[in-house]
Amino acid sequence: MTNDEIRELIQLVNDTGIAELEVERGDNRVRIRRSTPAEQVIVAAPAAPVAAPAPVAAPAPTIKADSAVPKPDATLLYVKSPIVGTFYTAASPEAPPFVRIGEHVTAGKVLCIIESMKLMNEIETDIAGVVESCLVQNGQPVEYGEALFGIRPV
Repeated sequence: MTNDEIRELIQLVNDTGIAELEVERGDNRVRIRRSTPAEQVIVAAPAAPVAAPAPVAAPAPTIKADSAVPKPDATLLYVKSPIVGTFYTAASPEAPPFVRIGEHVTAGKVLCIIESMKLMNEIETDIAGVVESCLVQNGQPVEYGEALFGIRPV
């Protein structure tokens, strides 16, 4: 759908006084609701491709996040979250974690998954080294730029 078509649909909702309108055309879906003073008009973006089901937030016993706030260690390089979402250590609750503390990793190794907007994003390391710490607990929300893992380069 084009922006002009969406504007026309919004105008139609405003002119007719209907409470809600939903239109689906191919992969595009738009839902428009009339706003009350406390609400806003909602316009949905094109439908996202179907993603794998979200893992259940079950703590993995092999990786335990450090409970204290991490002190910067000049010898460690930190893998940071490139997106906002939910942190998972494994692909599913039954699957083993992608990495364990003390494990040697190479560049390109998947460390975790961050679910964002129902899409599973694999987070890989750019460096080779030993995983020294996992700074986030399984199933916890993370923010952009938040440190996830501390890796000692080798």
